[in-house]
Amino acid sequence: MINDLLFVYGTLLIDDNKFAAYLRSNAIFYNTGTIKGKLYDVGTYPGLIISNDQDYLIKGTIYQLNNAEEILKYLDPYEGFGDEQEQPNLFIRESLPIETSDGVINCWVYLYNLSIDGLNLITHGDYVAYLNQKRS
Repeated sequence: MINDLLFVYGTLLIDDNKFAAYLRSNAIFYNTGTIKGKLYDVGTYPGLIISNDQDYLIKGTIYQLNNAEEILKYLDPYEGFGDEQEQPNLFIRESLPIETSDGVINCWVYLYNLSIDGLNLITHGDYVAYLNQKRS
């Protein structure tokens, strides 16, 4: 059986994003969580790179997917992931440990797969807060 948990940290948290709306209507909130990594501003979306640097945690939301295979098949092209997408993929999807208030659980995570050279680091690891800061 495919893992049915998805950790989201970027545009899939934005209310007026149609893919986020699709996710919310086909999944239930499971928990909030964090993952060790660095978050970069790629332009209109963030990119997460895994890092063991203890100073950086990425904050996100975990959803339990109603039909994981179908939902991931819908979201993968949005994330630029898959054999039919431009190579190398913009993002890759991996099952990784996410720290939650209830312990560590494995979730699908989309990881940025291109160069981070010249990208701005989002030091606090919270993309929604970062967007709100940029707007004010």
